[in-house]
Amino acid sequence: MEKQLHLNLLSSRPALPGGLQSGSKMRMGPGRKRDFSPLPWSQYFETMEDLEVENDNIKDTFRIYSCGSQGPVLLLLHGGGHSALSWAVFTSAICSRVTCRVVALDLRGHGDTKVKNSEDLSAETMAKDVGRVVEALYGENPPPILIIGHSMGGAIAVHTSAANHLPSLLGLCVIDVVEGTAMDALNSMQNFLRSRPRTFKSLENAIEWSVKSGQIRNVESARVSMVGQVKRCEEPLSSPGISKGISEGIIEEEEEDEDGGESNYKLKKEGDQEIKNVSLFTWRIELAKTERYWDGWFRGLSSLFLSCPVPKLLLLAGVDRLDKDLTIGQMQGKFQMQVLPQCGHAVHEDAPDKVAEALAVFMVRHKFTEWKDGFQCVFPAC
Repeated sequence: MEKQLHLNLLSSRPALPGGLQSGSKMRMGPGRKRDFSPLPWSQYFETMEDLEVENDNIKDTFRIYSCGSQGPVLLLLHGGGHSALSWAVFTSAICSRVTCRVVALDLRGHGDTKVKNSEDLSAETMAKDVGRVVEALYGENPPPILIIGHSMGGAIAVHTSAANHLPSLLGLCVIDVVEGTAMDALNSMQNFLRSRPRTFKSLENAIEWSVKSGQIRNVESARVSMVGQVKRCEEPLSSPGISKGISEGIIEEEEEDEDGGESNYKLKKEGDQEIKNVSLFTWRIELAKTERYWDGWFRGLSSLFLSCPVPKLLLLAGVDRLDKDLTIGQMQGKFQMQVLPQCGHAVHEDAPDKVAEALAVFMVRHKFTEWKDGFQCVFPAC
C-alpha cells in the first residue's frame, strides 16, 4: 500500500515483480520485438510554439502545443516530471469526439519551457504562470476554458481556478490526485525517486523502461510522452554521477522468447565499450529537488477543489483514493466522479479513449460543446 502511494504524486503506480503490471502484457508473437521508437508531436497536435510571457519585467518562454480552432479551450496541465506531450494521444481522442480546442503547455521547470527561475515550483507561482499564458494567448477576452490537470498539474489547476486567474473558466477536471493520498505519500517519495534509473543509453531505452516499469502502460503514449521527460546528458561520461547511473540504471532487452513471453534483462556494465560510445539520456527535471513545494501543492487541496464555483469532474484510477472531504462532497453532489479501473496513475495516457469519453460526456452534459458526427454518449459519468 505504501509503495502504491509513492506513485500517486509525481509518476505512476508501481509495477508488479518482473516489471509488468496487471493487464499490461503485450505479446507480439514469436521472435518479434515491440517498437519503442519515439513518435513526433505533429502526429497529434496541429501547432507548436514557444510563447513569450511577461513576468515582472522578465520574459519567460512557455512551450505550447495546440489543436483545433473552434469550441471551448481545454487547457491541459501535466503531472510532475512529465510534459505537455503526455496529453498527445488524449488530444487526438477528444478532438475526434467533440468540438473543442486543445492547449497543452509545459509547466515551468518541465519539458521545453524556459523561465528565469526554473526552481520556483510553488503552487502560487505556477498558477500565476497559467494565468499569464492564457492572457498572452488571448488577451483580455479569452474564450471559454475548461482546465484539466493530472497529478501535480491537477493540483495547479485547482490553485489556478481558486485564485481566479482564468476569468472565462467554464469547468475544472482533476485526474487522479487526492489530498489525503498525496499527503500520506510525501514521507516516502524520496525513496521512490531514488529507485528510478538515473540515465538511459537511448531514447528508445527510456521509452522501453517507462512501459516495462509500469510508469506508462500505453506503448503509443510512451513513445511520444517520454520525449518530453528525458534529455541528452550534459555531464561528460567520465563524471562520477553518470558512471553511477550507467551501472545502476541502464537495461538492455534481449531477444524475446519464441513463445512471445516477457524479455530477459541484463545490466550494462560501466566498463562496456558500447556504453562509452553512446550519448546518454537523463531526466529533464530532478524531482527530488522540488520537495519543499510538495506540501504546498497538495495541502488543503480537497477544500479548494470543492470551493471552486464551476462544474467539476474528478477522474480516478481507484475509488480508494477518495479522502473524507471528497467523499462527503461527492455524496452531496458537489462534483461528478468517475473511476476508470485497470489504469495506472497516468490515467489519460493509459486509457486516453476512456478519459476522452468521460470528458466529452461531461462537456456535452453541461452544454459546453456538442458531439461531432458519428459520436455520442457511450457511458454516463458517476
